[in-house]
Amino acid sequence: MPARVLSGMRSTGKLHLGHYHGVLANWLRLQEEYECFFFVADWHALTTDYAEPGKIRENAVEMTIDWLSVGIDPRKATVFRQSFVKAHAELFVLLSMITPLSWLERNPTYKEQLQEIRDKDLHTFGFLGYPVLQTADIIIYRAEKVPVGIDQAPHLELSREIARRFNHFYGEVFPEPQTILTSQPRVLGTDGRKMSKSYNNAIFLSDPPDAVERKMLHMMTDTARKRRSDPGNPDVCPLFITFHLLYSDEPTIQWVREGCTGALIGCTECKRSVIPRVLAMLEPVRKRRAEFEKDPGGVEAILEEGSMKAREAAEATMAEARKAIGLETSRGARPGR
Repeated sequence: MPARVLSGMRSTGKLHLGHYHGVLANWLRLQEEYECFFFVADWHALTTDYAEPGKIRENAVEMTIDWLSVGIDPRKATVFRQSFVKAHAELFVLLSMITPLSWLERNPTYKEQLQEIRDKDLHTFGFLGYPVLQTADIIIYRAEKVPVGIDQAPHLELSREIARRFNHFYGEVFPEPQTILTSQPRVLGTDGRKMSKSYNNAIFLSDPPDAVERKMLHMMTDTARKRRSDPGNPDVCPLFITFHLLYSDEPTIQWVREGCTGALIGCTECKRSVIPRVLAMLEPVRKRRAEFEKDPGGVEAILEEGSMKAREAAEATMAEARKAIGLETSRGARPGR
């Protein structure tokens, strides 16, 4: 039996190339090698968007369409919605009883986002306690491996500590999840910052070809290169770092390096040399997306079917957790979904 992998994404709507190269390309590989559970983290979306929950269902469907469009296959992986599996919430409550407050307060992401996100009140229990819910998400499926980038590894270590503490008090119920460290390419947006929907600098998987071309033609390059006759530095150029290094072959990369540093080509030439490669990658994704968009009910059915499978796995684990604590389900009672 292959090892079990779990990973999820917050339901924030349509996905962009940063999501593809940072997460989805890795999921495509993992679904061929492991037993994978991929979930729409709609409860996690509420930790920051609790005041505007109206779009969460729509965003969940849009994001799932992107997953299916790039090739995530519900026949190979269990694709489900977090909120459809109520056992996540039950385990979250149980874990919250044993998790020291100091563990959550020292979380570097918690501190950073309190500083960075000023337009929302994040001084809530839900936001402070999201690592506990994240732990429940993982260990309720006894996931042995969790794919994370190097900057996210400390989050998983906290999950390991919480699982270890539960096992110390109540017996060995949960395996400690191990990291699958994944390389996350630098995917920069059109303004040179990290590609992000909130920065309005993203190229979306669902963008039509003319929008992709327009965005790339307006993308920031080496800001020190004011005129075509000025030599440039590809290693500080957002277009080169993101698109040529991800999409171009070695001869093209060498041509760009020589042409840019020697002022032999202009930035527009550089952009136009890689745009067809990006469009070629996105074309089949866009076509598959159009088919799924015709049947949003079918997409919701995929999430429901995957959630039924996830509920079975989660409930089997919860039965053991309740028994370990001494909270066995009363006679005749059936846990809700």
